[in-house]
Amino acid sequence: MQTVLVTGGAGFLGATLAARLAAEGARVRVLDAMLPETGANRFNLEGVVHEFIPLDLRTDDLGPAVAGVDVVFDCAAQTSHMGSQADPQGDLAHNADARLRLILALRAGAPSAKVVYASTRQLYGRAQYQPVDEAHPVQPPDANAVSKWAAEQYWLLEHKVHGRHVTALRLTNCYGPRLRVKDARQTFLGIWIRRVIEREPFEVWGGEQRRDLAHADDVAEAFVRALDPACAGHVFNVGGSPPVSLRQLAEMTGGDFVQRSFPPDRAKIDIGDLTLSDAAFRAATGWAPRVALQDGLDATLAYYRRNLAHYL
Repeated sequence: MQTVLVTGGAGFLGATLAARLAAEGARVRVLDAMLPETGANRFNLEGVVHEFIPLDLRTDDLGPAVAGVDVVFDCAAQTSHMGSQADPQGDLAHNADARLRLILALRAGAPSAKVVYASTRQLYGRAQYQPVDEAHPVQPPDANAVSKWAAEQYWLLEHKVHGRHVTALRLTNCYGPRLRVKDARQTFLGIWIRRVIEREPFEVWGGEQRRDLAHADDVAEAFVRALDPACAGHVFNVGGSPPVSLRQLAEMTGGDFVQRSFPPDRAKIDIGDLTLSDAAFRAATGWAPRVALQDGLDATLAYYRRNLAHYL
């Protein structure tokens, strides 16, 4: 019966986590600004017992939202890579400035709350070796990775200086129900799913890049496992399925697609092949992904066949 705050809790991963926590008896506070350019969607919280707090981390008073919370799962973020390139100052405000405001509010209102931060494997940029472990150099390929790295480091500094339990999880490509699918702003897989449901062809840029993908349910489990005291102060990779090429992934959707060369502006920030080693997190927590990629894709497509109208 702990009080848990999920920032970005109406979004894809935040809502999946909120549903998991509420089902286990936690008192769930969902904080979300409901910005149209994000993955926030009130339908994501359908049937979830929660307290909804409509606040913007960048500007609003966060004191009442954080008062007395035991755990914070910090999932709020600007995730569009091209969006970050077009508006790097706005991206910085969403991902870094907002984190500082949340950190300061927690110092005043919940000084002992544990924090798990949703970071990203995008920080590594182009891989110097595969699979990429946590010792790999950080070399951000775009403005979004820079701001997310700054946010991660602010959180880790909170552990080093103030002793708060903070764990940062560098997530691979994530998928599953509740994903933004009306465009490619959150992930390329979102627009693929929409096109499959609408029986329209989608574009695969390149196609030979290899990725591992993590189902949202497995990611939610990873967040809960990251509360283990052994995880405090650490950064961990969280991967998923055995790697597949984007072409193979497209074939697994069962939809029609066309392979094309990368648009020039996207080619500059593409990271090529990148798969994660999450051996450290598995060793620390016993976590392992349970959802097989084909099973997860099939279940995700079935979800959107029932609910697509709520996501357009």
